[in-house]
Amino acid sequence: MYLVTGATGSVGKRIVRRLRDRDLPVRAFVRLSSNYAELEQRGAEIFIGDLAQERDIRKACRDVRYIISAHGSDSGQAQAIDYRANVDLMDFGQENRIDHFVYVSVLGTDRGYQDSPVFKAKREVENTLQKRDVNYTILRPSGFASNLLPLAERFRDTGIYFAIGDLKNRSSILSPDDLAEIAIQSPQHEAARNQIFAVGGPEILTREDIPKIFGQVFQKDPFVVNLPLTVLDGVRSAVGFLNPELQRSLGTLRILLANEFFCTSEEIHRLESVFDIQMESLESFLRRYLLNR
Repeated sequence: MYLVTGATGSVGKRIVRRLRDRDLPVRAFVRLSSNYAELEQRGAEIFIGDLAQERDIRKACRDVRYIISAHGSDSGQAQAIDYRANVDLMDFGQENRIDHFVYVSVLGTDRGYQDSPVFKAKREVENTLQKRDVNYTILRPSGFASNLLPLAERFRDTGIYFAIGDLKNRSSILSPDDLAEIAIQSPQHEAARNQIFAVGGPEILTREDIPKIFGQVFQKDPFVVNLPLTVLDGVRSAVGFLNPELQRSLGTLRILLANEFFCTSEEIHRLESVFDIQMESLESFLRRYLLNR
């Protein structure tokens, strides 16, 4: 039995789909308020719970062989959800003698960013997991191609692309479908045991490359509106007086916009060799989701 947390999220639902496509038993940890009908129809066991509640995590871990942690927090819940819930999953997973723990972290956790509770929480989870007596695989994904779908759809309608920050910053835009495949394969590969993988797409793209790719997909010349990071800084300062938690959450967004998150060719080659996968390009992902459906 696989336990998947964050099972209705962008990555989690893809993990559940692929497990069920292989007719593997999976318990999907979901919130009552989430949309989990598709997962239920695919034959997943639905576990309705709250990751902030230790007793729910304890129950969810019963009779589980593999845990795939793919959840993330909402605003202001980094300590409870990103950190504490994962430690509880480790604790109860160990009690149940699981075979493998797959943790979906984020690229850049090892850089020591102090302005983001989420980055800090994920780094501490990584540190804790590496000290536990359990087999693990840590996956550090770069930015998801699925996050660009709303921008791509707006571009399709208007030809306009909005960006904040330096357009020369580089990234390795990742298909969440590839990440899902790597996550479910991780427990089965000896070469993935007790390893950390940077996970990204096959290309190193600058942010100014993205609207060009949109233009190729939709055959339009892009009109780019580029706002400076000072705009976000102003918003953060303004909301800080009324909502300090939101201000801290925007710190994660600023880190993502102000820094580069890309994988080297060596890191991509390692991924493709270990997991026997060909990483999908951003253009291919967009065509598959927006043109071929």
